Amino acid sequence: MWRRLRSFLRGLRGSPAAALPAMERAVVRCVPSEPKLSLRFVLPDGSARHMQRDQAEPLGRALARIATNAAKGPGKAGKKSKKARAEAEAEAAEAVPVPAVRLFSREGAAVPEEVPNAAAWQDGAVLHIGPARYRVERNPPALTELRLPRSLLAGFPVCPKVSAEFAAPQHCLFRWFREQRPAGGGAAAWVEAAAAGRVFTPPTALVGLRLKLRCTPGDGGQRYGPAREVESCGPVEAGPGACTFDGRHLYTGRVCGHGSVRAVTYNILADTYAQTEFSRTVLYPYCAPYALEIDYRQNLLKKELAGYSADLICLQEVDKSVFVDSLAPALDAFGLEGLFKIKEKQHEGLATFYRRDKFSLLSQHDIAFSEALLGEPLHKELCDQLAKYPLVQEKVLQRSSVLQVSVLQSTTDPSRKLCVANTHLYWHPKGGNIRLIQIAVALSHIKHVACDLYPSIPVIFCGDFNSTPSSGTYSFISSGAIAEDHEDWVSNGEEERCSMALSHPFKLLSACGEPAYTNYVGGFHGCLDYIFIDKNALEVEQVIPLPSHEEVTAHQALPSVSHPSDHIALICDLKWK
Repeated sequence: MWRRLRSFLRGLRGSPAAALPAMERAVVRCVPSEPKLSLRFVLPDGSARHMQRDQAEPLGRALARIATNAAKGPGKAGKKSKKARAEAEAEAAEAVPVPAVRLFSREGAAVPEEVPNAAAWQDGAVLHIGPARYRVERNPPALTELRLPRSLLAGFPVCPKVSAEFAAPQHCLFRWFREQRPAGGGAAAWVEAAAAGRVFTPPTALVGLRLKLRCTPGDGGQRYGPAREVESCGPVEAGPGACTFDGRHLYTGRVCGHGSVRAVTYNILADTYAQTEFSRTVLYPYCAPYALEIDYRQNLLKKELAGYSADLICLQEVDKSVFVDSLAPALDAFGLEGLFKIKEKQHEGLATFYRRDKFSLLSQHDIAFSEALLGEPLHKELCDQLAKYPLVQEKVLQRSSVLQVSVLQSTTDPSRKLCVANTHLYWHPKGGNIRLIQIAVALSHIKHVACDLYPSIPVIFCGDFNSTPSSGTYSFISSGAIAEDHEDWVSNGEEERCSMALSHPFKLLSACGEPAYTNYVGGFHGCLDYIFIDKNALEVEQVIPLPSHEEVTAHQALPSVSHPSDHIALICDLKWK
């Protein structure tokens, strides 16, 4: 890639515009949705100029303003009144000759002064300011953010957060450097690491040393912008050794073929819950405090998720900041596009990732259960029934639970579409009646998407359902109906009885069966998480084995130094029938 960049730069030097002496850059930023464009250049005396001009303004006015600016010289103007500025400019014009300012197209023709700025300032044009020449670079690739994670562990992938304008991270060039400390002391130097690429996994030999990244933004063609560098806050630290997911990665080393879909569901334990005093002292007292820190857990999460080589990943309890700053950039580097749905009044929500070279996103249909129940005609019958039970209705409407629904289309076979749903139901052990209402709303909404909007497309329904296989919720999803006398309608006592007969049209199967547990903490273990599939359209190719009981309990329970959550990911390979 670097050879390609050097070749490109040599090509620029050989172009007609580059043949002009002392060719400098005039950087133009022009976005159609904004009323003004910006122009930056440096005059021969070293003074920088940054101008904002209306896009619709005739070029002649902008050139006249450039000429006036150039005549001012390098002096820094303070705040002045409009009258004072006009007088100062008049004096400057008398004292310093105003240079001739012209703009020439890439082909060498003078651009007419009546042409609007937006059309005049084209890439490759040449700006003349007196004897100085400037090559116009319109909307060149530029980095707006470059950041490394705060915690670096040997053996775990380091994925920078890269934000760019007129560029894409996958087209940027990355060079990694490691710190080298002189044997006799003194200032450390930087030595280029052996591996280059967007993701760098530091080996054990780099423990105790800092990392530096140099990124050059590119747009996928032959245009590159100025490089930026960022150094890590601290050194690479030793990793935890064997992790619970290492053995699982042996089954998922490669992305499965285009006829198959690898799906993952995983409650990753939100930082907003892990960092409470209650969590540290009551829920997870057995977990080392540093292993509950989000910076540490993110290292494990990114390695675990990347190693599954999944096509679909449905996550629950995703902190908004973790999605934006960590998971989305990291999984993007591994070819996955992320979608996020936050819970109202919360700092966490749901995330769905899909593999870009296998699927494209057709549409999103996310809802909050309480809002949908009250506001959508689709749920009016259920809402009217619920109104007969005001205590239960109040609790249902207080909940902030959401449903994420994404319709995906195969990139290789457009006839193949998927309705991917993701949710996290109410958690309370006595909330079985609340969960039944929530899942009824969810299945009604999924029916609207998968039967009405996109007739007969297969459904994959993932999530933390907070329901064991013996629960009414699991029975309702699996059998298609729930009787009005089911015991879960009185899960919180007779005073909150809520009796309804409900049904749904889907034939759903738990793709990973009914594991002994998917949640394992000090005071509880049980199966709460599922990947439900439309068994009329999809079948299971393989279920990736869960970690052994010995691995799960190696540090008493979850989370631990070798496992980042109190839940365990479920993974399976599916194929169309």
